Amino acid sequence: MNEDNDALWKKVLGEIETEVSRANYLTLFKSTALLSLKDQTASIAAPSTMIIDLLQKRFYEVIKKTVDKYTKTDTKIVFVPKVINRVATDNLAVTPLFAHVEKKQPPTIGHLPRVRPDFTFQTLAVSSSNQLAFVSATTVAKKPGQAYNPLFIYGPVGVGKTHLMQAIANEVYKNDPDKKIIYTTSEEFTNEVVEAIRNNDTARMKRKFRNIDLLIVDDVQFFAGKDRAQEELFHTFNILIDAGAQIVLSSDRPPSEIKKLEKRLSSRFAGGLTVDIEAADFELRTAILLIKAKKYGLDLSIEAAKKIAERAHDSRELEGLLLKTITVATSKGSAITPNLVENTLNKNTPEERNFFHPDEVIRNICAFYDIKETLIKGPKRDASLVKARQIAMYILKQDLSLSFTEIGNILGGRDHTTIMHGVGKIEGLLSNKSFSEEILGIKSLIKTSGENLKKW
Repeated sequence: MNEDNDALWKKVLGEIETEVSRANYLTLFKSTALLSLKDQTASIAAPSTMIIDLLQKRFYEVIKKTVDKYTKTDTKIVFVPKVINRVATDNLAVTPLFAHVEKKQPPTIGHLPRVRPDFTFQTLAVSSSNQLAFVSATTVAKKPGQAYNPLFIYGPVGVGKTHLMQAIANEVYKNDPDKKIIYTTSEEFTNEVVEAIRNNDTARMKRKFRNIDLLIVDDVQFFAGKDRAQEELFHTFNILIDAGAQIVLSSDRPPSEIKKLEKRLSSRFAGGLTVDIEAADFELRTAILLIKAKKYGLDLSIEAAKKIAERAHDSRELEGLLLKTITVATSKGSAITPNLVENTLNKNTPEERNFFHPDEVIRNICAFYDIKETLIKGPKRDASLVKARQIAMYILKQDLSLSFTEIGNILGGRDHTTIMHGVGKIEGLLSNKSFSEEILGIKSLIKTSGENLKKW
């Protein structure tokens, strides 16, 4: 980071700290940095889009006023999502010339591109829903290339797959900073293949991905149908395994249920250890909240955490609700009490529990027909599966008002025309009394599930 920018930003933050509450400063400002200042535009890094949104809506004028004061210009403020890892300098002492200086160890985590330094095993809440995946991941991190290779982790959105995979990267680097590690997503890998082909430079890409110690690929279900990317990954996979490198993969479903994936690649994916992570239960969601609150320097009571956990269904939603609660509490100068949580999070729900999370809908439909959740998103077309799948399409459209494209993505990446057909098929069957009663039974099950969550 530019030293002049760093010094200027310290002055700006020092002044802002006296104008905002301690909680706001720790939550929103402490992790920001001034990336650049040119052409009267200040580019400010913040670690997430959620924090950027809060800064823009609530503190843009405060930031601009303070920056203008030190730059003596009319500055435009631009926010950039970026995690900045600083080397601590506050406690450095001036030492005499030629004095013995203890050699500093390299930073343990945070240098890795695309890897969040706070995604470690220590900051991950563990319960029965993710215990096997946690143990498998820690084993791989201790002995990369020797145990469970590849490690394939699957589960629905928001259960902590990315956190677990990045924790492996951070742990491996902490144990040996010389290890060559790449974390990427299937989309980024595919883009690299496309660019390499377009620029006639596939050799560079092969050097990048085939001479490393640890390759982590997130969301491999999106390789489906991308033949050239699959071919490149297959050869990279073989070379790395033969060289003793570790491979870690994640998906929203097991390898055998990823449609349009080459059999030879699916076989490779399943050649090591495949573990699933289930949706976080109430206790785990509460534990996650307590960990996240500690990260923000907050003393959140268990009762308040329970109130937030009731209204969230995955770890991504949890943090958003926590930040919203923190913002309201600090603006009122109030502690985060169960009553404050209740009042804050009820404001955007005109009809109590009329909205259900898509995973909740699918889980209850699968329970009603006694089928596995992974099957309803998979390629199989057994009559019973097709029926349950089309009912899911119908309820997601009619009760949650999701778009056909959104529903297609939720149900395994299906085309929107398939969803339109499925919804139409169910609508045509509703005139049958026994069938309509069946649909009402499913909706009653979903509603009861939601009400049980509220009783905790």
